[in-house]
Amino acid sequence: MQAPSASHSPIAALFAAFAGVGFLSLMDAFMKDAALEAGAYTATVLRSLAATAIIAPIWLVRRPKWPSRPVMKLHLERGIISAFMALSFFFALTKLPLAEAIALSFVAPLLALYLARILLGEEIKRAAVFASLLGFAGTLVIIGGRMGDGSFDEDAALGMTSLLFSALLYAYNFVVIRRQSQVAGPLEIATFHSGIGGLVLLLFAPFLWISPPTAIASDIAAAGLLTVLGAMAIAWAYARAEAQALVPIEYSGFAWASIFGWLFFGESVTLTTLAGTALIVSGCWIVARASSAKQPQTEPA
Repeated sequence: MQAPSASHSPIAALFAAFAGVGFLSLMDAFMKDAALEAGAYTATVLRSLAATAIIAPIWLVRRPKWPSRPVMKLHLERGIISAFMALSFFFALTKLPLAEAIALSFVAPLLALYLARILLGEEIKRAAVFASLLGFAGTLVIIGGRMGDGSFDEDAALGMTSLLFSALLYAYNFVVIRRQSQVAGPLEIATFHSGIGGLVLLLFAPFLWISPPTAIASDIAAAGLLTVLGAMAIAWAYARAEAQALVPIEYSGFAWASIFGWLFFGESVTLTTLAGTALIVSGCWIVARASSAKQPQTEPA
């Protein structure tokens, strides 16, 4: 399979990233429900296995070539990182409201901009820096509004600690996605991402596995499908635009989480939530315009 080109329309890549974030945010809602019922570990393992069962046959039916050693190394690297990133994030979801957890995780895209500079050699444009800082400011407004009532217990502290650990892994994950998407297609990436992550987590089954109730089967099936759709959309986007252009799109995840948090768990949307979301969307719009103006608009053959 020929590696995807980075010369696609940046607008198409931005829309793909936006859709991918939406799929994954909806997946978070299903996973929170499953994790509350069966525990974060069991729910995370089942999601990875379900996603693999969905995507692997689609990839295999195309009779692909087995990844080369360097590409397989990237698949392994991201699979291992993603396994622990997902486990710590879903554990945090059992301790914190969905929208609040998403807001706290936004420190990862901010860090990823600078990791992209160090590890990928991408030039950090002023518009991208400003957009990310604007988005991060929006998260601070949201966090301040949600925590202004002074409620802070042991569960909240445990959830925030777990989220910070997940965010550190997530920041590096952005960089791996960028490298991975230059040498493999979305189907291959999604297959190995879910498969390797599930196999890594299964190593801990003797110590952490809890028999799940049958009631979570629909949650796991939906989460598996949404994981595949989100992973493919984001991989497609990262093959066609620089990390710094796509990272601010991650901030739209809070808007998605606010909607799904309200629909699934009755979480209300406050004025500070709306104000923070406005800042986040403004940052995304700034970087989208800057990316469109400076990158070529050619389509691949």
